[in-house]
Amino acid sequence: MIKAVFFDLDDTLLWDDRSVEEAFAATCQHASDRTGVNANELEHSVRTEARALYSTYETFPFTQMIGINPFEGLWAHFSGGQLESFRKLQALAPGYRREAWTRGLSKLGVDDSELGFELAEQFGRERRSRPIVYEETFRVLDELKKNYRLLLLTNGTPDLQWEKINGVSGLEAYFDKIVISGEFGRGKPDVSIFEHSLQTMEVSANEVVMVGDKLTTDILGSNRTGIASVWINRNGVLRNDEIVPKHEIASLDELLELLITL
Repeated sequence: MIKAVFFDLDDTLLWDDRSVEEAFAATCQHASDRTGVNANELEHSVRTEARALYSTYETFPFTQMIGINPFEGLWAHFSGGQLESFRKLQALAPGYRREAWTRGLSKLGVDDSELGFELAEQFGRERRSRPIVYEETFRVLDELKKNYRLLLLTNGTPDLQWEKINGVSGLEAYFDKIVISGEFGRGKPDVSIFEHSLQTMEVSANEVVMVGDKLTTDILGSNRTGIASVWINRNGVLRNDEIVPKHEIASLDELLELLITL
């Protein structure tokens, strides 16, 4: 019998991809207005340079373990978390943001570090102004809360994940517990964070489903732990058989129907 539902946060409940895309679009359009560069080309360039630069830091293995991607690094302060690696990231972040945008501009023939700094600061503001949730998120949480205990299990740096949660009015109240990888010390798909979540909720693996959008973290980790995985595949992505979810849904609304059958 299913007693609890574990949820991923980004691109499961919050539409993070859209928030990031809109923040890039607004920032790159500003750069285009200033310099004449193509906004779409600049976004591609900055994304490429950010990924490359991010991977050169000594903190990169830590960010992979915790689950902090390069684009979160473009607006995270890294002011939270007790681990020493967060202090290193906190020190690196301002320079990383500026350098990623400056290099992105440079690839398109604009050498202007001051504009790079300006765009880096704007991107953070643009992203923070867009706490977008999926249309069905609250409707589904309202229904689930009547019959199930809910846990939020998210990868990321504590200050940024809490900022995302608190940025959406009323979201935190739905969850009995919230587990953030940066507070726990390891991220999905590591089995330990799933086992910790089970212990926190005082349930066994066969009494839980885990709902998430990423095969390599949410689904792989829950499969390894013996938790029934529910892959939310809103975009109809074709997968191979390397990581196979127990269940697949196209929207959160389908989760309500699925749980009735379990």
